[in-house]
Amino acid sequence: AYSMAVLAQRMPEQNFETFYNEFLCAEEELAASRPTAVNLFWALHRMDEVCNTNREQQVAEIKRLLFAEAEAIREEDVQISRNIGEIGFQLLEERKQEGEELGILTHCNAGTLATAKYGTATAPMYIALEHGWQGRDMHVYCDETRPLLQGARLTSFELVNAGITTSVQCDNMAALLLKTGRVKIIFVGCDRVATNGDAANKIGTSGLAILARHYGVPFYVCAPSSTIDPKVETGEGIPIEMRDPEEIKSMWYRKDMVPEEVDASFNPAFDVTDHSLITGIITEKGLCTAPYREAFQKLGLLSS
Repeated sequence: AYSMAVLAQRMPEQNFETFYNEFLCAEEELAASRPTAVNLFWALHRMDEVCNTNREQQVAEIKRLLFAEAEAIREEDVQISRNIGEIGFQLLEERKQEGEELGILTHCNAGTLATAKYGTATAPMYIALEHGWQGRDMHVYCDETRPLLQGARLTSFELVNAGITTSVQCDNMAALLLKTGRVKIIFVGCDRVATNGDAANKIGTSGLAILARHYGVPFYVCAPSSTIDPKVETGEGIPIEMRDPEEIKSMWYRKDMVPEEVDASFNPAFDVTDHSLITGIITEKGLCTAPYREAFQKLGLLSS
């Protein structure tokens, strides 16, 4: 939303048609950047609505309204994340043992660097601090999240700066970590949720959910209602973004790690976690458990 508001400032103001044509080009380019994340399209649609419902206004006024809408979306996002965090915090409270740190695992980055203020998967931890927990009361284990290392570079950075005890482990260490019993709960974000509860998130999430089921660790998906796609019935209908093979073959595009002739074309940015592996989906309206379609409908997140 902010990207569209900023880009709009450089667009011509002589008439609405000229302005809107450029606006649509920018909108299409942004939409193509992340095909899996449905809330991107949700935000772009809201910005597009601002233009269309105010087409009789001066373009300068439309530009002002676009910034106002982006700010409104940010404020809504803060409240949505806070609501998710409060629900997640109750799950932490249920598992906390006096005098012991509570082990939490997360994957990729769904924190303050990805959303507004609290994040989604990190919101329960930040809300715990607001409720008087100390950083040492928790121990958050961050999957490094290959190949772009969002967990190592982003999630661990923000959590340790919040004073929360934080560790980073390689993705292939998750099984042993869960086997030790250190992790009591898992929170992950998501980019799109099908109406049956299948959830797309960063690559590696599905494997983590399988491990969690095997070792009996509760696995929760933190999902704002904007990520629930009423047009997609199952995870098979969620498009998966494919990324540049060089992300796998080289370290930060500078240092080759594998022979040039080795194929690395299979580089999906996301995978889909089957609803049967998910303990619950936390939305801003409440905690949903299977059957998810009925749970979404009960909270008004899907039409009956």
